[in-house]
Amino acid sequence: MTGSDFKTDLQTYLQDARDVLLWKLEGLSEYDIRRPLTPTGTNLLGLVKHLAGAEAWYFGATFGRPFDGAPRLWFTGDTEPNGDLWARADETRAEMVGVYRRIWTHSDETITALPLDAVGRLPADPPKDITLHRVLTHMAAETQRHAGHADIVRELVDGATGQRADGANMAPGDAAAWAGHRDRVERAAEEAGRGG
Repeated sequence: MTGSDFKTDLQTYLQDARDVLLWKLEGLSEYDIRRPLTPTGTNLLGLVKHLAGAEAWYFGATFGRPFDGAPRLWFTGDTEPNGDLWARADETRAEMVGVYRRIWTHSDETITALPLDAVGRLPADPPKDITLHRVLTHMAAETQRHAGHADIVRELVDGATGQRADGANMAPGDAAAWAGHRDRVERAAEEAGRGG
């Protein structure tokens, strides 16, 4: 496999996760895309905001191509703790999705322009040299991870599941079948808990 094939594969998986993440917002109210559904406040629009900031930092600033107006990441010290993981009331869905799409276009330009062995410098303390290959691998994995978070949060909001809007990658079953499945899983957990 050539370096360009590796790059294409990684970029394909990154784009797939980007698309999944944005699909998870579709059809939901402003409240539902923002509401925290875990004890740590995980929410759909916050995941988009975080990944926009991460792409700008890794593909932009790291390779000398800063993106003005990108959300600041919590660990840079430029924002409140976890400030990149939720959207204020004045940060609209259109604004967050728009900046994410512009940043991923900016990121894709970096990916296209540079070979996988190109070395960038993470603007951290201390700065750290890192290859485009490593950054692309990291961001594909991180975006897939957060798309998984979005899967769970969306299911908690309205029951929508799957990697695509049509849910075609899920086992077949209607609401009754899924309720029966969940009950079987719960009974097994209770039985195992009693045995331990």
